[in-house]
Amino acid sequence: MNTEKMMQQTSNPTLSGAQKRERLFQLSLPASVSGLDASDRIFEENTNLKAISSQHATFRLEARVLIGSCLHLSLKIPRTLILENPLFLNISGRVILVRTEAEGNSQLITLLLKRAFNIQKTS
Repeated sequence: MNTEKMMQQTSNPTLSGAQKRERLFQLSLPASVSGLDASDRIFEENTNLKAISSQHATFRLEARVLIGSCLHLSLKIPRTLILENPLFLNISGRVILVRTEAEGNSQLITLLLKRAFNIQKTS
C-alpha cells in the first residue's frame, strides 16, 4: 500500500474495521539501517524514520536496495515524560516499496516488519 495513502487513511474517521487496526505514526526518530544493498554488499546507514506502524516502517536511504531484501532497523527512542529511560528498538523486515526521490540520490523505503523485535534500555 502506498505510504501516502496509509497516512491519509489514519486521519479519516470513516475507516473500515480492517483499516482502523493499522495506525501509522509520523515520527522523525534517528535510525540505523543495515543489510545487503543491490550489489550484495553489507551496508549500514544512519537515517531518520519518516513513519512507523505495527506492520510497516518508512525511511529514506542513500544505499540502493531491492524489493524483497531483508533490512535491520535500530531506533533510538528518546526519554519522555512517561518513558523514564531512552530505549533502543531493534527490528527487521522485508522491503516492500522502493521509490526514487525526485531530489538527491535517496530512495523512500517501506519495510514490512517482522513480529519479533528486541527492546533494550540504555543508560
